[in-house]
Amino acid sequence: MLIVLAGTIGAGKSSLAASLGEHLGTQVFYEAVDNNPVLDLYYQDPKKYAFLLQIFFLNKRFQSIKAAYKADNNILDRSIFEDELFLTLNYKNGNVTKTELDIYKELLANMLEELEGMPKKSPDLLVYIDVSFDKMLERISKRGRSFEQNADNPELYEYYQQVHGEYPDWYENYSVSPKIRIDGNKLDFVKNPDDLQTVFDLVDSELKKLDLL
Repeated sequence: MLIVLAGTIGAGKSSLAASLGEHLGTQVFYEAVDNNPVLDLYYQDPKKYAFLLQIFFLNKRFQSIKAAYKADNNILDRSIFEDELFLTLNYKNGNVTKTELDIYKELLANMLEELEGMPKKSPDLLVYIDVSFDKMLERISKRGRSFEQNADNPELYEYYQQVHGEYPDWYENYSVSPKIRIDGNKLDFVKNPDDLQTVFDLVDSELKKLDLL
C-alpha cells in the first residue's frame, strides 16, 4: 500500500502523514525541507534559485518514491506528481525561462517512465488536504519557518495566493491513482483527536473499497 498526500503550503501534510503512518503501521517519507540548502535562498531571490530549487526537490522526491515503491507499506507527505505545478507557476512569474521549463518537463517525464519498471507503478491512494487561503496563512505562521514568514510582503503574499489558487485544478486533473479530499478547515486533525479519527475513518473506508485493508 502506498499513500501520497497533497495540498498547498501549510495544509498539514507532514502532520497527517505522521499520524497516518502510526495509524496504519507504515513508514513515512517526508519532503526535504529542513535539510534543504536552496529553499531559504529561493525565498530571498526566486528568480535566481527557482530552477535549482525545483531540480533539488525533483531529485529528492524521485529518490523517495523509488524507495517507497519498492516496499509494501509507505506514505509520502508530498509526491513527485505535484512538482510541475510549482515550476510552471515560477515560469508564469518570470522566475524560470521557457527553456528551463522544457528541460524540467523532459526530465520529469523520463523519471516517471523509470517508475513504470518498478514493482508498483503508481500510488494506491492520494489524500488531498483542502484548506482555505486564510487557514493556509495561519498554519504557515504557526509552524514558524523563518523563510516562509513575512506574508505582509506583497510579493510573498501574492505567491502564496497563486500557489493556493493552483491546487483545485491540479486535484481535479489528477488521474494517476484513486483520490479523496479532506476538508482541512472543518477537520483540525492536528489538534482535535476526534477530527483525526474522522480522517482515519475516511482513509480506512477508501482503502477497504480498494481492497487494501
